[in-house]
Order: sequence, then C-alpha cells, then structure tokens
Amino acid sequence: MIYMADTADIEALKELYDFFPLEGVTTNPTILKNSGNKLSVAIDNILKIVGHGMIHVQVMSEEASDIVREAKTYKSFFDIGDNFYAKIPVTPQGYKAMSILKDAGINVTATAIFTQQQALVSAKAGADFVAPYVSRLDNISSHGIEVVRDIVKNMTDFKLPTKVLAASFKTVDQIHRVSMNGSHSATVGPDLLMQLIKHPMTDISVKTFIEDGKDLYDISF
Repeated sequence: MIYMADTADIEALKELYDFFPLEGVTTNPTILKNSGNKLSVAIDNILKIVGHGMIHVQVMSEEASDIVREAKTYKSFFDIGDNFYAKIPVTPQGYKAMSILKDAGINVTATAIFTQQQALVSAKAGADFVAPYVSRLDNISSHGIEVVRDIVKNMTDFKLPTKVLAASFKTVDQIHRVSMNGSHSATVGPDLLMQLIKHPMTDISVKTFIEDGKDLYDISF
C-alpha cells in the first residue's frame, strides 16, 4: 500500500514526514486554494519536504494540446524528473492528452474518476495511476468501495500496470476497506493520516509499559 498525503499544508506535511512512511503528495486546485499559496510557491515548499517522493500536480487546461503543454511546462519548471505526475481529469480531451503525454515519457494520474469504465479507459490510455473518489461516490448513494474493488479487479484481470490511487475519504474505515479490496495506494488528508495510526488501547498499553518498566531498565544509553 502506497500512502500519499493529499494536501499542500506545509506545516502538516512537515509533521507527517517526520515519521509517516509517505511516498508522495497529491494536489489539486482546491487544495492549493485552501493552502493560500499559488502553484509555484506551494510545490516549491512541498519539494523541500518530500525529497525524492512523488508530486502529483493537476492541470487546469481543458483542450488536449493545452493540457500537454501545461504538463510539460510543470515537469520542466519543477525539475523533478520521474517523480512528477500530471493529474488529468477524465474528459475526452483528458484521455487524448494522457496518451500523448505517455508517449512523451511523462507520468500521468487520471483523476475525478467515478466509474470503473472511466478508470479502465484511463489505464488503456496509459495512466500510471487512476484516482477514484470514494466519499464523493458514497455521498450520491453510490458505492465507492465497490467501484475501487471493480477497478482493482480490472487491472488484475487485464494485466494492466496502472495502479489504483483511492482518494476522497472521510473516515478511517473507508481507507481500511479500500486497502482490503486491493487498492495499490491511497491519498489521504493529514487529519485522517494521523487517525490511521491511533488507537486508545495502544495509548493505554504504552502508558502501562512505562509505569511497569521505570525501575527495571538499568542499562544506560
């Protein structure tokens, strides 16, 4: 399971990268808006934290030729080589751009996915990651976990190299269930990432260890 942070909150990223085994950061226009920073500043700050981790940057263009030009510009501007992923929404022009960018050697993450077919078409177009939105599907009485499961099954059955990057979570249980249904990766907000590793019984156990062992550990270090 690949964990990524779905944020441009620099202070939150600093805290998470101090201990959490993250492999990258995903961003989109809404995340940038919430951070209060423009793209150049936000990604530059993120790069100082993530080192050699993946950076997924969403394009704003709508026409395929503009998407391609925008993605190539970002890859060159941020100079992070194969750690750069162009996030492209699954529109007709987006699919066209995915194929062109893959031919040009640029990594692609297909985003704003709500159906198994959108993901499968993205994979056939060359996407490295496909990002189904779990909570947003649940909010419209669909079944986000089942969509993720079906997408994972497609990738396996058709021997496609594309990884499923589950996104849009509101609960730890949703993250648990996509992992149990084979999602290769998940991009998660800072608050939920912290909740993933917490349990009150762990806190109680650690407190008991400290109390029981305080007079017994007699080797200096």
